[in-house]
Amino acid sequence: MAKIHPGKPASSYTSCSTERETYTIWMKSLVLNSNGYTAYDSSGEVIFRIDNYDSKCRSEVYLMDLRGNIVCTILRKKLLLTSGLWDCYNDKDSLTPWFSVRKIFGLFKNSSSLYNVLVGTNEEQSSNHHKMEGSVHNLEFKIIDGGGQVAAVVERKRSSSGVELGEDVLCVTVEPHVDLIFIMALVAIHGLIRGKIMAPMQKL
Repeated sequence: MAKIHPGKPASSYTSCSTERETYTIWMKSLVLNSNGYTAYDSSGEVIFRIDNYDSKCRSEVYLMDLRGNIVCTILRKKLLLTSGLWDCYNDKDSLTPWFSVRKIFGLFKNSSSLYNVLVGTNEEQSSNHHKMEGSVHNLEFKIIDGGGQVAAVVERKRSSSGVELGEDVLCVTVEPHVDLIFIMALVAIHGLIRGKIMAPMQKL
């Protein structure tokens, strides 16, 4: 591994495919005594990773490429009025989030967990709204775009014979023309919410 600590932002990284692609995520860091996750492409090559050495540092997380270049920064809002809110930045020095994730609070509790994802700052454009929809009990969920179409599906990975692997091994299917970094950042946020990337945290 070329770098362990984060490097400069990789703003020129392109991550949209014209075909449906499948990736594997292991909710573990490859670095000893570190928390995080490791993402692999269909060839088994590492493409993204999160390495965090401090289990108490859960409010600022870096999604990096293999070389340690930051591709986005994930920040958790600490204010009481914004409980359940995460901001993701393309550039750590930017004042405007690339997108934000907020918990959708309902009147009744059920087995579903919904999060609203606003891309950019225009809240009036429904096309900028995505949703993360899944179970509160595991890491499986779907990402629905503003048109109601499935942009990506995250589920337990299965072997070629159909046997489910460990709960921390996921298969991520990304539809064509969907930004891969966007999806990987949402997978990271979902893992943070579920307490799977870092030490257990307060439920949102």
